[in-house]
Amino acid sequence: MIKGIGIDLIEVKRIAKAIKRKGFLEKYFTKREILMFQEHNMNPQKVAGNFCTKEAVVKMFGTGFRNIKLSDIEVLRDDYGKPIVVLKNYALELSVNLIIKSIHVSISNTEDYVTAVAVGES
Repeated sequence: MIKGIGIDLIEVKRIAKAIKRKGFLEKYFTKREILMFQEHNMNPQKVAGNFCTKEAVVKMFGTGFRNIKLSDIEVLRDDYGKPIVVLKNYALELSVNLIIKSIHVSISNTEDYVTAVAVGES
């Protein structure tokens, strides 16, 4: 059963500028995400995709960022490049309380924009 749906859209140039700011990556992304970005030469579309997915996930929860840090939502890729979400701390606790057993996400982009959709399922 679908428990929630979230969607977000972000401008790539906004994230490209943010990447240059000291501490941006460390504040919003996990070490594993940052390593993945480095493996992709800090491609702003890849970073924007993760940021956008995190926003879609909190919208799927229906709570916004109340008590959830962006780094509590980790967005990685499987062997085929499919995005997968790993929850930590309060985001994980919230998913248990809302009986969300799996989160399906999809990321799409153009040169200028990235969009992400998250669907929570019990």
